[in-house]
Amino acid sequence: MPHSPDDRHDDGNDRHDGNDRHDGNDRHDGNDRHDGNDRHDGNDRHHVHDHAHPVGAGTDRTYLTATLVLLAVFMAFEVVTAFLSHSLALLADAGHMLVDVGAIAGSLVALRLAERPETGSHTFGLKRAEILAAACNAITLLVVAVLIASEAVERLVHPVAVHGGTMIAVAAVGVAVNVVATMTLSRANRRSLNIEGAYRHVVTDLYGFIGTVVAGIVIVATGFNRADSIASLVVVGLMLTAAVRLLRPALHILLEATPEDIDLEEVRQHLLELHDVASVHDLHAWTLTSSLPILTAHVVVTDDCIRRGDVGLVLDRLQGCLAGHFDVAHSTLQLEAIGHLDHELGGHP
Repeated sequence: MPHSPDDRHDDGNDRHDGNDRHDGNDRHDGNDRHDGNDRHDGNDRHHVHDHAHPVGAGTDRTYLTATLVLLAVFMAFEVVTAFLSHSLALLADAGHMLVDVGAIAGSLVALRLAERPETGSHTFGLKRAEILAAACNAITLLVVAVLIASEAVERLVHPVAVHGGTMIAVAAVGVAVNVVATMTLSRANRRSLNIEGAYRHVVTDLYGFIGTVVAGIVIVATGFNRADSIASLVVVGLMLTAAVRLLRPALHILLEATPEDIDLEEVRQHLLELHDVASVHDLHAWTLTSSLPILTAHVVVTDDCIRRGDVGLVLDRLQGCLAGHFDVAHSTLQLEAIGHLDHELGGHP
């Protein structure tokens, strides 16, 4: 039976046997500085998050595959009509769709790789594959955007005749196709940077097609052929924006930067408030893949804690605190005696 807060540490012989599980109500006991009025209440940004995803990897693959087929078929149709109508805007949209198709295909491959089990040479498996896929997608967007921008500027200077009616018809179908694709991908697990990257591609394409429809209407109504190039530059701007928004978090993870929603000094102070914790050093945090933060630290515990044999209890409290208040479920903590830091190699604050 779990001990109550009043009798958990009533004497030195209380060793907390195997039946004492220290649940959520007794993690911070009466002697602990974390009492029932813990400052991290329901309004605190550090709260328990639901780690369960609404959909699984198998369902994500289904959504991605359906979107891939839909966009690939329409992309082939759009390339043909772009050459027939001499529309750079349609060709720009087709180029963006090619990137979308590549992004979704890469996402499917990354999902497969991320599901591979851990091995001796890859102790975390290949979970970072989705981040590499996201970074590659962003770089591809940048390259295609530069190519389209160069051609658009050339056509602004030397405009060519464009079939506005064809532009309107094809782009209208593109709007419908991308609305369906967007709705499909919105059901997948967008907490994954991999899935979110594919979703952003499709949404950007949707905006691009809307711009192409507007350009076609302008050409039909006024004969202003440069509207095609202007619409192409709008698509380029959308592609650059999507690329930056995708590349930034991907590089943040690949460079093992501290997760943006984790303040290490706040973590340190929170851990120091736990009973029997004397100091915390070598505190590091990074993100392995989307929604999977990892934290390591060296924690110095008091001599009394070691004499009582309560090191295991302190470890439970530390990890419970990290999971409950900072949403860090994967932590590696080294517990040390006071004075160990004096002869520790490579010690850091």
